Amino acid sequence: MAKGHRSQIKRERNANKDTRPSAKLSFARVSVQKACFVLDAIRGKDVESALGILAYNPRYASSVIEKLLKSAIANAENNNGMNVDNLYIEECYANKATTMKRIKPRAQGRAYRIEKLTSHITIVLNER
Repeated sequence: MAKGHRSQIKRERNANKDTRPSAKLSFARVSVQKACFVLDAIRGKDVESALGILAYNPRYASSVIEKLLKSAIANAENNNGMNVDNLYIEECYANKATTMKRIKPRAQGRAYRIEKLTSHITIVLNER
């Protein structure tokens, strides 16, 4: 059992909380591998050049990640009071989420399984 009062435990837990602005998209309908191709292209870049890269990238994941990056920028500006010109992408990663299992009918009464992959995409910003 934890020591201290419940409010003290919560205070200690919130003191260790990460204060960097971030945005997370859960259950994005794109596989981790396809999302990582786009995330690798923008990791470490400032937000202006990252938005430019995402705007002209032909992959489907880039449109999803562009929307997520704009959300992270808005979080930094409104919640943390940061200057947009000094922001850069410190961390960005995609983790595996649940897999949607579907069935495709095949010849002679067989059924093949189709697995539709999803991912959790996270973008963390910081100021230079």
